[in-house]
Formats: sequence, structure tokens, C-alpha cells
Amino acid sequence: MAEVELYGPIKRFLEAQGYSVKGEIGQCDIVAVRGDEDPVVVELKERLNLSLILQAVDRLTLSQAVYIAFRIGKGQSAAWRSRRKQVMSLLRRLGLGLLTVSPEGNVTPVLDPSPYRPRSNAQRRERLLKEFAERVGDPEVGGSTSRQRLTAYRQDAIRCAREIDKAGVLKVSVIRDRTGVPRAGAILRDNHYGWFERVKTGHYNLSPKGRQDLVRWSEALKNLAAESKSEAPILI
Repeated sequence: MAEVELYGPIKRFLEAQGYSVKGEIGQCDIVAVRGDEDPVVVELKERLNLSLILQAVDRLTLSQAVYIAFRIGKGQSAAWRSRRKQVMSLLRRLGLGLLTVSPEGNVTPVLDPSPYRPRSNAQRRERLLKEFAERVGDPEVGGSTSRQRLTAYRQDAIRCAREIDKAGVLKVSVIRDRTGVPRAGAILRDNHYGWFERVKTGHYNLSPKGRQDLVRWSEALKNLAAESKSEAPILI
């Protein structure tokens, strides 16, 4: 189904709702008018892509009722099939509507345009600021795709591992005092990275994986030590 073949099904769909419909008015693929209402503008593409969304955003200067429309079905709109949730969220944020057209020419109104009113998420905001405040230095380059980020939690785990590596089996309270990591007990107990082995109640050693990973994070260890020195108070 070529782009122009979407016009007929959508025209019939809108006319069934009482609209007068015409194609290629100005730069708009479809314009539909019903009484004194805002005109409905529909931008067509055979597949969902960025160009379609950008065209629709531009049409928002003409009307608040702007839709994108594309074909769905096997071999079409892979982005829609794989990222439907994200696409819907984006369209809501932009105030755009969505019509889909099946291979049989059936039109489905998936989303109507409406003003976007985002709800703030205080919990996510607090987690964001907490991570920012607790992370030592700036060890991650923005835009990197690494799956093993040097988060504040990993930095604390590295501190704990370093103390055990230096001294051998240690009690949790000793590790907490030496590292200055208040959550040392939880880090050792939860053992998310598989670095620690409990020898007896409250006492931990490094696992073989922990010793191996300390070598991998050796640069992070150096940076943590350097940052700690730079943040130390100057005694007069």
C-alpha cells in the first residue's frame, strides 16, 4: 500500500463522522472540516518515521487536531511494533493523534490529540539527585553505551572490596568505618556483583570474581583515591 493509497480509507473514515475531506491543501496531506471546529490535519506515510512526526509537528501551527497515519501489518512499521509504548508517549507529549491503516484498508483511531500535561515523578527525581550527589567525580562520559556504569553504588562496593583485598577477612563494622560507606552492610549482604563471600556472621572476604573485577576497576580505584584526597579538609 503506497502512501497515496492511505488517502481513500482515511477520507471515508472521516466522512463517516461528518467531515468534509480534501487532499493536498497547502502542505497538508489531508484536511477535514466539520462546522466551526478546528480543522483536522492528517499527515500520511507508508511507514512510521521521523519525517512523518516532524511534518505533523509543523502542522500544529495550523490546527490543534493533527494526526499522523501510517500502514500497519507484516513487513511494515517495525518501529511501531517494537516501540509502541515509547511512540505513544512521544505523540502524547507532542499533542499529536494517530490513525493506523490495515492492509485491508481498515482505519483505527489509536490516539486523539490533546494537550500534554506531564505528571512529575518525585521518587524518580529524588533517585536522580541522590545518584548525582553520591557519585564521586564524573567517571562516565555522557552518551556512552556501557552496561556496567560506575554508579555511586558500584563506587561504594569498590571501596568495600578494596579494604577486604588489603586486609583479608573483615568485620562489617570495620569495613564501614574504614571506607566511610554507611550502606556497607547492605552491599556485602546483597552482593549484587558476586564480589563478596560471608565467612561467618558479619565477616566477609573477597570472592575470586571480586579479586578479578578489582583489577578491571583499577582505574576507578585510583580516581576514587584521588577524589578522596582532593575533597579532604585542609587543617590549619
